[in-house]
Parts: sequence; C-alpha cells; structure tokens
Amino acid sequence: MKKIAVFAGSFDPFTLGHLDIVRRAAALFDELYVLLAVNASKKYMFSESARIEMIRKAVAGVPNVKVESFDGLTVEFMKRVGAKFLVRGIRGSADVEYEQSVAWNNKVLYPECETVFLSSAPEHLMVSSTVVRELLKVGIANGEDRSKLAKYVPAEIEPLLTNTL
Repeated sequence: MKKIAVFAGSFDPFTLGHLDIVRRAAALFDELYVLLAVNASKKYMFSESARIEMIRKAVAGVPNVKVESFDGLTVEFMKRVGAKFLVRGIRGSADVEYEQSVAWNNKVLYPECETVFLSSAPEHLMVSSTVVRELLKVGIANGEDRSKLAKYVPAEIEPLLTNTL
C-alpha cells in the first residue's frame, strides 16, 4: 500500500523552509501532495495561480511530488487522494502548541489522519512567508538588495516575486 502524504499551506509565497520540508517529506513517503489551501476570506499578496506556479517551479526536481489547490478542508482533500499522513513544519514552541490543536481536530474529522511533524532545519528557523512579504513591501526585490531574498526563497521563484506583484 502506498504511503501518501499532504503538506498543506497558503504558501504566500513559497519559501526555502517550505522547500526543505517538501524534500524531507518526499523522502519519507511514496507520494507527497503540496496542497495550496485556498481560503476565500483571506487576502493574499499573490494570486492562487502565481502561488501554484511558484510551488511547481520550486519542487520541479522532486519526482514524487504533486502540486494541487483545494478550497475545502484539508482532510477532505486527503480522503479524496487516499492520503493518511499530514505533514507539518515546526519552527518553534508556538508552532507546536498550535499544530497540536489542529492535529487533534483533523483526527476527529478524519480518524485515519496521522500528523507528522518535521522540525525546521536550523538555517530556516526564522524564514517565513510573512517575513518575505514584508521584505517585498519595502521594495527589497527591486533594488540591489534583491540578492538578500536568496536566504528566504528558492532561486527558481525569485523572478516571479517581482513579476506577479
């Protein structure tokens, strides 16, 4: 039986921390879906299509990864594709507390769901989509400081960050 996992998030934008979790999770499972979770009530910096393009470019070299979007509950997507594992990245203690409550609720809604927590690599502990958005808002992607983005996002998507704003 195939071990299928889902790594879900808004990925606004996709970061090196996300990519690290994808690569490590892909080594653990037969198939990994990177799921762009769509929430109509949330305002994003990047469109759904731009975020999907970013994710696809970033994970192109990982053969057992599929990228999809879904506007319902993650556990409903998991049921649809036969996934039993939900991968979550953990950067610190605040993430643990939040993710434990999400894992409990997912287990109630889908008893077959097992949440797998992967700790962030030390070099990605401070990397977040929020930080990247703030850097983009202050114009770091437009000037000579653009090279600083390399610490936060995969090189494949750097051009997309300015082209889709």
